[in-house]
Amino acid sequence: MRFTLNATCKDSSARSGTIVTDHGEIPTPIFMPVGTLGNVKGISQKELEEEIDAKIILGNTYHLYLRPGLEILKSAGGLHRFMSWDRPILTDSGGYQVFSLAHNRKLKP
Repeated sequence: MRFTLNATCKDSSARSGTIVTDHGEIPTPIFMPVGTLGNVKGISQKELEEEIDAKIILGNTYHLYLRPGLEILKSAGGLHRFMSWDRPILTDSGGYQVFSLAHNRKLKP
């Protein structure tokens, strides 16, 4: 993966660039549809690819871990194959849930 800076604004910190991955190029800044459980809700795959021309999808690692789960993702051949998505996927760490769901866990000394 590599990043190329394409333009900067002399009056601010704004910039644009291109991230190049094995699955495609991502111009920045960019809108990323969210596919929390391995699919984007309310829109078809065809619409994502052809009408919106989504360059990347965002997935949540914590939610993917819970459902569909690691074994299903492994048996499908990974997240790209599970989602039938050849373009880039960004997965976050799920770290937000460590704090937002803190009331659900119990820690012992």
